[in-house]
Amino acid sequence: MTNFEFIPAIDVLGGRCVQLAQGKYDRATVFDDDPVAVAARFAAHPIRRLHVVDLDGAKEGRRQNADVIRQISEQMGSVPVELGGGLRTLAAIEDALGSGVERAILGTVALRDPDLVVEACGKFPGQIAVGIDAKDGRVAVEGWLDESETTAIELARRFENAGVAAIIYTDITRDGMLSGPNLEETAALARAIAIPVIASGGMSSEEDVLRAASCADGIIAGAIVGTAVYTGAVDIGRVLEKLSCS
Repeated sequence: MTNFEFIPAIDVLGGRCVQLAQGKYDRATVFDDDPVAVAARFAAHPIRRLHVVDLDGAKEGRRQNADVIRQISEQMGSVPVELGGGLRTLAAIEDALGSGVERAILGTVALRDPDLVVEACGKFPGQIAVGIDAKDGRVAVEGWLDESETTAIELARRFENAGVAAIIYTDITRDGMLSGPNLEETAALARAIAIPVIASGGMSSEEDVLRAASCADGIIAGAIVGTAVYTGAVDIGRVLEKLSCS
C-alpha cells in the first residue's frame, strides 16, 4: 500500500475550518477557528498531500479565502496542497497555482465547461484534478446545490485523454456523516477509467481507510479524510503506520 495516499482535509468556510454534513451549508460543524493552525498539526506528520476546499468559493463561483489558503500552503512547506472550490476560469486556476497550491481541483466547470479542463491540463500538466461529487451516482455541482443527469462515469470518461492527474470522487450522501465510504461506486469508477481515483466522503475509521487502500488490489489511489480526523476516530500517525506496514 506504499503508493496509497492518505490525505487529510481542511474545508474553509468564512475563514474557519468546518465540515458539512451531506454537502449542506446549513449543517456546518466548526472544528477550528484557525485553519492555518490545523495545517500546522497536519504538517507534523509525513503525509503526502493536503486537501483544501474553499467552500465559500464553491458556493459563490469564484475564489474566496485566498489569504487563508495561501497561509495554509506556506505552513505545509514541501507537502503538496490541492485546492478545490471556485476555480472556474483559467485565470482563477493560474492564480491558485501561483499562490503555493500544487494541484487545482475542477468540479463545476468539469461539467459546465469541459474544454476549460482540457485547456488547463495543457497549460499546467500534472497539476489538474477533476472533482466529481455525486448523489446516487449522478453529478452535483455549484457547491453541491445543483444535481445533474450526468453520471460520474460519463463525466470521468470525457477526460481520459486530457492529462487529468486524478479524479476525486465524493459520495455526497456519505460526506461528513461518518457512515462509511461508498467504496463500491468508487471502485466501479476506478475500473471504468485509466485516471487514478481518490475516494472521498464518509471515512469514519482507520478501518475504512485500510479497506479503501486494499480495495480490489489497490485500484483506489487514495482517500481523503475530514471529519473522522477532527473527531479523533482516525489518528493520522497511527493510520500512516498501519498503511506502511500493510
